[in-house]
Amino acid sequence: MYTIFGANSVTEIKFYVGRNDNLPSRLLLACQLTQKALDHNYQVYIHTDSEETLKQMDDVLWTWRDDSFITHGVAPDADVRVEMGYDYEPIERCDYLINLSNERPVFFGRFNRMAEILDQDQELLKKGRDRYRFYQDRGYKLDYHKL
Repeated sequence: MYTIFGANSVTEIKFYVGRNDNLPSRLLLACQLTQKALDHNYQVYIHTDSEETLKQMDDVLWTWRDDSFITHGVAPDADVRVEMGYDYEPIERCDYLINLSNERPVFFGRFNRMAEILDQDQELLKKGRDRYRFYQDRGYKLDYHKL
């Protein structure tokens, strides 16, 4: 069953800040969070900043573990539990959003939960702090995990 969350639903947002300052580490963390979300039977949308990052995420989802992979597809043509995109705004299946872009997705409010994945890159951290303040000023439930 697909859910569209209404205006009364408040997105729960968790920030995850890794120890490294590289994209591959962030992509691996996105895989771990995706697997946890699938274990809870959530629909997942992974939002990237570009086609290049999308392609890298695609590769990592297929190879992130020696003994398994995560079935996924590129939105809007995917009919799987894990969709990805960089220039697409999901309307349906809005359980869990993983944000790998450096911007606030304008559609994040459609989701019940969202993960913001950051690392130690100074520009990424600065923009992440700005997004945190934006969400905080608007009363969103926030959680922060330094890994």
